[in-house]
Amino acid sequence: MSRLRAMLSTTAVRLSALYLGLFALCAVAMLFYVTAISEGMQRDRTQSAIANELRIVAGAYRGGGVAGLVRIIERRSRQPGANLYAIASPVGDLIAGNIAALQPGVLDEEGWTTLPFRYQRIGDAADDGHRALAQVVFLPNGMRLMVGRDLGEREQVRGLVRQALGIALAIMFAGALAIWYFVGRRALKRIDHMSEASKKILAGDLSQRLPVNGSGDEFDRLSLSLNTMLGRIERLNEGLRQVSDNIAHDLKTPLTRLRNRAEAALADDGGAQAHREALEQMIADSDQLIRTFNALLMISRVEAGSSTAQMSEVDLSGLAADAAELYEPAAEEQGIKLTADIAPGITIRGNRELLAQALSNLIDNAIKYADEGAVPQIAVTLTSNLNEVRLAVSDTGPGVPADRREDVVKRFVRLDESRSKPGTGLGLSLVQAVTALHGGTLQLNDASPESEDNPGLAVIMVLPGEK
Repeated sequence: MSRLRAMLSTTAVRLSALYLGLFALCAVAMLFYVTAISEGMQRDRTQSAIANELRIVAGAYRGGGVAGLVRIIERRSRQPGANLYAIASPVGDLIAGNIAALQPGVLDEEGWTTLPFRYQRIGDAADDGHRALAQVVFLPNGMRLMVGRDLGEREQVRGLVRQALGIALAIMFAGALAIWYFVGRRALKRIDHMSEASKKILAGDLSQRLPVNGSGDEFDRLSLSLNTMLGRIERLNEGLRQVSDNIAHDLKTPLTRLRNRAEAALADDGGAQAHREALEQMIADSDQLIRTFNALLMISRVEAGSSTAQMSEVDLSGLAADAAELYEPAAEEQGIKLTADIAPGITIRGNRELLAQALSNLIDNAIKYADEGAVPQIAVTLTSNLNEVRLAVSDTGPGVPADRREDVVKRFVRLDESRSKPGTGLGLSLVQAVTALHGGTLQLNDASPESEDNPGLAVIMVLPGEK
């Protein structure tokens, strides 16, 4: 009983009941409409047949008088499927015809009977209850002539129509109940499966996903949307866990060094100059920590999409040219040749500050590692087609192994385990977040696959092209 109540409360069952009710109303309205049309057509046909018969009988009366009228009525009333005929005296007594008795008052008025009347045909039982429609004519001598037609055929048609529609409604109702049961039961099963998966998710297992059976219905669309959301939540939780671990690992050392310098400065009696140098070193360490936390904050804001409100048309060609020009002197100081191959006139919709920050991170990383190559070089390229824009920074450094490319875009992950290079391991994470914010993808490839020692690294921001 509880399962039946649960099934009756589902949207599918309620919609089925609503459709059944609407269809039943339409069927009943159609019943009355078809019946009315059928009765109208039958009535018109009956009146036409009676009027035609009355003209024939009237012609016999004009040619042979009352005697000729009686003869033709007696003859036509004995034919199979004959109409109703009656000749009555001025006081209403039946004289000739095939009618044994009439409903009182039928012969009192000339013209068409307004309503069907009851009669008894000669030779029928008294309780047969026939009904008919007729036209009454008053003859010049006061006698009354009635020609009519039995309505049994019309009532049979109406009864058949109602019976057929009743059977159709019964079949439809039975089918609706069956659909009710099976559709509701199927919906309940899917909801039960979704509830079971939800309980596991609430218990902390974010790897669980809501079931999708591939039908493409509203349950599948809801499950796909929720599964996408769960996947994002799982990635964010995993990223948060990794960030917590990496912060504990990567920030412990500079914080410890900062404390040790402060302790050494307190214990040192070298005078004001020594204390000043210690404070300057502590300020430098503090600035590095602040930059790290600022980078983390920016990545979090970008991943949360907080900068989407500042989207505008960005001249990406000009932005890339300015960045290459800005970093060219710094690259020359390291003995690195920086070249730029930038297609002109490329614009996209995005956030200029974030794109500039991402490109600066890529060029800065390239400068750090390109000097390890035999002929250190950095190339900034920008190309476009109808569907996408590709902004790439490649270098001639040691590159990144294929099995580590998914790791280097994570926060605080650095292939330089000895930390001999400056940095926090957040540069590519920010680039990944900015690219995703703009609806693009980040690709990491070998810049020179033919070189085994220094294949280099090509980082490509693939962004949607201008619509």
